[in-house]
Formats: sequence, C-alpha cells, structure tokens
Amino acid sequence: MRPRPRWLWTGAALFALTFPALVGFDAYVCHVAVLVLLYATLALGLNIVPGFTGLLDLGYVGFYAVGAYTAGLLSLAFGVSFWLALPLAALNGALWGVLRGAPTLRLTGDYFAIVTFGFSELVVMVAKNETWLTRGPMGLPGIPPPSALGASFRGELPFYYLILTVALLLIVVSRRIAASRVGRAWFAIREDEVAAEACGIDVARYKVTAFALSAAVGASAGAFYAHWITFISPGAFQFWESVLILCMIVLGGMGSVPGAVLGAVILVSLSEVLRSLLGQFGLPEDTRFIFFGLVMVLMMRFRPEGLLPVKATVKSER
Repeated sequence: MRPRPRWLWTGAALFALTFPALVGFDAYVCHVAVLVLLYATLALGLNIVPGFTGLLDLGYVGFYAVGAYTAGLLSLAFGVSFWLALPLAALNGALWGVLRGAPTLRLTGDYFAIVTFGFSELVVMVAKNETWLTRGPMGLPGIPPPSALGASFRGELPFYYLILTVALLLIVVSRRIAASRVGRAWFAIREDEVAAEACGIDVARYKVTAFALSAAVGASAGAFYAHWITFISPGAFQFWESVLILCMIVLGGMGSVPGAVLGAVILVSLSEVLRSLLGQFGLPEDTRFIFFGLVMVLMMRFRPEGLLPVKATVKSER
C-alpha cells in the first residue's frame, strides 16, 4: 500500500481525542461523532472483502445484525456483560462468515453479490419472524449499557472514547494486515484470482479468512450498537445499510484504510446536515438519498478510484 505520512495519522488521532472538548462536549455533536466512528468501523470491516479481495459484498449488514442480536440476547437472557458479549458476538459473526463464505468460494462477481444479499435478507427475516427469540418487530428493549469500575456508561462521551479506541485499533490492524503476507495474497486474488492460484496462493483459505475477519468486525460493531442504543429491531438492519457502507469504501477508495474512514466521515456527516436542511424545507428525510446518489455518480465520473486511492501491490497484465 502507498504509505501515508506518520504525522498525518498522529494529527488525526490527536484531533479525534480532543474533539469532544473542541465542540464543548455538545451531546448532539458527540452523538453524531459516535455514529461516524461506528460506520468507520463497519467500513473498515467491509473493506476487507471488496477492497482487499475484490469480491462484491451486498449483505454486510447481516453480520451487523448477528452481532447486535447476539450481544442483546446474551445480556438480556443471561446477564452477560458487554465486555464478554463483545468477543462472543465477534466469534459468532466469524462463524457465520465462514458458513456463508465456504459454499461460495467458486462464485465471483454478480453471483457472489446475490448470495451475500440473500444472506442479509435471511437474517432480517429471521429477526422479524422468530418472535419467540427476537420479539420480532417489537425489538429488544432494555439492553444494559456497558459499565466500568462499577458505574454504567452515561451520556455520549464514554461511548465516543470506546468506539474511538476500537476504530484506532482496527486502523492499525488493517494497515498491518494490508502490508503483510496475508494482505499481499488478498490483493493478488483481487487483481487476478487465476494468476494468484497459479503462483501457489491458497485462494480458498485466504478467502475464508477474509470472510471470517470481515464478519467478526461487523458483528463487533453490532454488539457496540446494541449496548449504545439499548434497543434493537429488524428495522435497523435493512439492505440500505449495506449499500451505505459500500458507498463509503467506494467514495474513499476500494482497499484504502484511510479512504474507508474518510468515506464514513463524509457520508454520515452529509446525512446529518441534509436531515436538518430538508426538515427546514418540509421535505422528507429520504430525499437525502438523491444527494447520495448524485455524489456517487460524480465520483464515478471524475474520480472512479476514490478520494484516497491505494495502489495495488500486484498488477495484472491486461
């Protein structure tokens, strides 16, 4: 991957650490900042499959839902704390990532995308209809917030620093993996799967690894969401969420770690600004999707590689 100046990363991290103080600890702004970091985490997780390995995933929200319901049910039914529910949700997400990915190893392009879409819809349908487990459309209320040192999290500030820590760790891990042997194998598969296999890369094993790791990140984000909002329902995990997260990594640059973060910052912030402006003019909130589409069309026309593109470590001869 093309290196970024270390001072740039350091400056961004320092800005993020001091952001709540810079905005006067405003509750609404901090809430939006938590939402931005949550979607940045989801974008970094999704980036592993389409960005690193070149497989179009349209069902990432399914793992987001799996993590949220796993954490919510463990907390409500068995009294499991957030700190234990988080890794358990990640493990469950990784398991479902393998179960979904293993049968689709020979699928590429549109066929793989259709399977991933079907998986997410299946998860949402189960959440809607299995009322004995998920309470269906009524959702799961009363999920307890995380607690530390005997005190529960209150307000947006502790959640901000929690998700910021997760996002920073994920950025470091993503950059390390992208520069590692595993990352180079993923990029080789993305550029030319047949050539990668001919060079001795175990394509099946590396694909399954990508599916599991990506799903684990998505499920972890879902667990955080469940304990942050304290209520989950099937309506929070619609297909549009998968499209939105995919737009973030396309906007920032497929396979680019800073690009995924930048895409989340732009689209989530734009969404909140448009929500406020459209409300003032009496227009429905869903009108903002038109602006999202316009942004993506302009990107595809003038900068199809994204705002912060990454140079592949392997280039195919075409």
